[in-house]
Formats: sequence, C-alpha cells, structure tokens
Amino acid sequence: MRERSAYNQAMAISTSDRIAKAPGVCGGKACMAGHRIRVSDVVAWHEHQGMTPDEIVSHFPTITLADVHAALAYYFDHLEEIQQEMQTERALSEEFRRNNPSLLETKLRQERLEGGL
Repeated sequence: MRERSAYNQAMAISTSDRIAKAPGVCGGKACMAGHRIRVSDVVAWHEHQGMTPDEIVSHFPTITLADVHAALAYYFDHLEEIQQEMQTERALSEEFRRNNPSLLETKLRQERLEGGL
C-alpha cells in the first residue's frame, strides 16, 4: 500500500476535523462540524448557483473559508456519496410537489377556468 505524503495526511486531518457525520445531525449526512450546513448545501451553492467560497462565507458568517474549502474537498473525495444524496433529495422534492400542489397555483388555475367560461 502506498504511503500518503505529509501534505495529504495534513489535508485529511484538516478535512476530518471540519466535516462530521452523526446520526442525529443533518439526517446523518456530512456537514460542517459544529454547524448544520451540509456538504451538499455548499456544493449546490458553489457548483450550481455559482457562488464563490467567499460569497458563501459572507452569507453564513459563522463558518470560515477553511470550512467551505473542507466541504468542497470532502465532496471531491466522496463524489458518489454526495451526488447520491443530492439526487435522492431532488427526487423527494419532486414527489412532494406532485403530491402536494401549490395552493396558489391551484387557486390561479381555478380563477383562469372560471374567467374563461
């Protein structure tokens, strides 16, 4: 087995100190230690909404730039795990929307139908 470089060992320790997984916190999903900000949230803000790490910190001043980078490092080290979490969450959200239509949309649709008659 190949030994890790000192840099890789230091990064692993730093990331593991900053990222936690506990059954009673954030549904057992990876999150920033001491916070309820999930790794998948940071990924969504960074990868899908285009926020920079500095912008994420400015929205959540209780976290540090190192926390954000640790979350992104965790993501890239655990791609399948985090992508699966995100896909499962999307599916649950879509199912919820299908089974629980918006009251506003229902009311507007009804008004359009009544107005068109």
